[in-house]
Amino acid sequence: MPYVDGFILAVPKDNIEAYKALATTACAIWMEHGALDYVECIGDDVPYGELTSFPRAVMAKEDEIVVFAWIVYRDRESRDAVNKKVMADPRLKMEGMPFDGKRMIYGGFTTLLRAGDIAT
Repeated sequence: MPYVDGFILAVPKDNIEAYKALATTACAIWMEHGALDYVECIGDDVPYGELTSFPRAVMAKEDEIVVFAWIVYRDRESRDAVNKKVMADPRLKMEGMPFDGKRMIYGGFTTLLRAGDIAT
Protein backbone atom coordinates (compact mmCIF):
# COMPACT_ATOMS: atom_id res chain seq x y z
CA MET A 1 0.00 0.00 0.00
CA PRO A 2 1.19 3.55 -0.68
CA TYR A 3 2.71 5.70 2.05
CA VAL A 4 1.62 9.34 2.43
CA ASP A 5 3.18 12.42 4.01
CA GLY A 6 0.50 14.93 4.98
CA PHE A 7 0.84 18.63 5.76
CA ILE A 8 -1.42 21.40 7.06
CA LEU A 9 -0.18 24.98 7.29
CA ALA A 10 -1.36 28.58 7.28
CA VAL A 11 -0.14 30.94 4.56
CA PRO A 12 -0.66 34.71 4.69
CA LYS A 13 -3.01 35.74 1.87
CA ASP A 14 -0.38 38.21 0.64
CA ASN A 15 2.12 35.33 0.26
CA ILE A 16 -0.01 32.90 -1.76
CA GLU A 17 1.85 33.54 -5.03
CA ALA A 18 5.22 33.13 -3.30
CA TYR A 19 3.93 29.93 -1.67
CA LYS A 20 2.69 28.66 -5.05
CA ALA A 21 6.15 29.27 -6.53
CA LEU A 22 7.77 27.38 -3.64
CA ALA A 23 5.25 24.53 -3.96
CA THR A 24 5.85 24.31 -7.71
CA THR A 25 9.59 23.96 -7.14
CA ALA A 26 9.08 21.47 -4.30
CA CYS A 27 6.69 19.42 -6.42
CA ALA A 28 9.23 19.11 -9.23
CA ILE A 29 11.97 18.11 -6.78
CA TRP A 30 9.90 15.49 -4.95
CA MET A 31 8.66 13.97 -8.21
CA GLU A 32 12.17 13.95 -9.68
CA HIS A 33 13.44 12.05 -6.64
CA GLY A 34 10.72 9.39 -6.78
CA ALA A 35 7.43 10.56 -5.23
CA LEU A 36 4.36 9.14 -6.99
CA ASP A 37 2.11 12.18 -6.48
CA TYR A 38 2.28 15.65 -4.92
CA VAL A 39 -0.84 17.72 -4.15
CA GLU A 40 -1.28 21.21 -2.65
CA CYS A 41 -4.79 22.51 -1.84
CA ILE A 42 -5.94 25.94 -0.64
CA GLY A 43 -8.82 25.87 1.82
CA ASP A 44 -12.03 27.56 0.73
CA ASP A 45 -14.46 25.79 3.07
CA VAL A 46 -12.57 25.31 6.33
CA PRO A 47 -14.67 26.84 9.11
CA TYR A 48 -13.14 27.77 12.43
CA GLY A 49 -14.53 25.10 14.75
CA GLU A 50 -15.55 25.57 18.35
CA LEU A 51 -13.31 22.75 19.57
CA THR A 52 -11.18 21.54 16.64
CA SER A 53 -10.64 22.55 13.02
CA PHE A 54 -7.93 23.01 10.43
CA PRO A 55 -7.61 26.74 11.21
CA ARG A 56 -7.35 26.05 14.95
CA ALA A 57 -4.77 23.32 14.40
CA VAL A 58 -2.36 25.73 12.68
CA MET A 59 -3.44 28.82 14.64
CA ALA A 60 -4.51 30.50 11.38
CA LYS A 61 -4.91 34.25 11.63
CA GLU A 62 -7.60 36.35 9.95
CA ASP A 63 -5.27 37.19 7.04
CA GLU A 64 -4.15 33.57 6.43
CA ILE A 65 -5.37 30.70 4.28
CA VAL A 66 -5.12 27.05 5.34
CA VAL A 67 -3.18 24.80 2.96
CA PHE A 68 -3.66 21.03 2.98
CA ALA A 69 -1.04 19.04 1.09
CA TRP A 70 0.16 15.49 0.65
CA ILE A 71 2.87 13.51 -1.08
CA VAL A 72 2.43 9.86 -2.09
CA TYR A 73 5.20 7.26 -2.17
CA ARG A 74 5.33 3.56 -3.08
CA ASP A 75 5.96 2.61 0.57
CA ARG A 76 7.64 3.83 3.77
CA GLU A 77 11.10 2.78 2.62
CA SER A 78 10.68 4.72 -0.63
CA ARG A 79 9.48 7.75 1.31
CA ASP A 80 12.54 7.68 3.54
CA ALA A 81 14.88 7.37 0.53
CA VAL A 82 13.08 10.11 -1.45
CA ASN A 83 13.05 12.52 1.50
CA LYS A 84 16.76 11.96 2.12
CA LYS A 85 17.48 13.01 -1.47
CA VAL A 86 15.05 15.93 -1.30
CA MET A 87 16.55 17.31 1.90
CA ALA A 88 20.01 17.21 0.30
CA ASP A 89 18.80 18.96 -2.88
CA PRO A 90 20.27 22.48 -3.03
CA ARG A 91 17.21 23.82 -4.88
CA LEU A 92 15.28 23.75 -1.62
CA LYS A 93 17.88 25.77 0.28
CA MET A 94 16.27 29.19 0.25
CA GLU A 95 16.14 32.20 2.46
CA GLY A 96 12.81 33.04 4.05
CA MET A 97 9.67 31.00 3.75
CA PRO A 98 6.27 32.45 2.76
CA PHE A 99 4.67 30.88 5.86
CA ASP A 100 5.44 30.21 9.53
CA GLY A 101 6.92 26.70 9.58
CA LYS A 102 6.55 26.48 13.36
CA ARG A 103 2.77 26.21 12.90
CA MET A 104 2.91 23.56 10.17
CA ILE A 105 1.57 20.12 11.09
CA TYR A 106 3.00 17.14 9.24
CA GLY A 107 3.34 13.41 9.52
CA GLY A 108 3.71 10.14 7.67
CA PHE A 109 0.79 7.76 7.18
CA THR A 110 0.41 4.14 6.16
CA THR A 111 -2.54 3.67 3.81
CA LEU A 112 -5.47 1.96 5.52
CA LEU A 113 -7.96 1.94 2.63
CA ARG A 114 -7.87 3.02 -1.00
CA ALA A 115 -10.85 2.99 -3.37
CA GLY A 116 -8.82 1.32 -6.11
CA ASP A 117 -8.18 -1.63 -3.81
CA ILE A 118 -11.84 -2.37 -3.05
CA ALA A 119 -13.35 -5.16 -5.15
CA THR A 120 -16.88 -4.42 -6.33
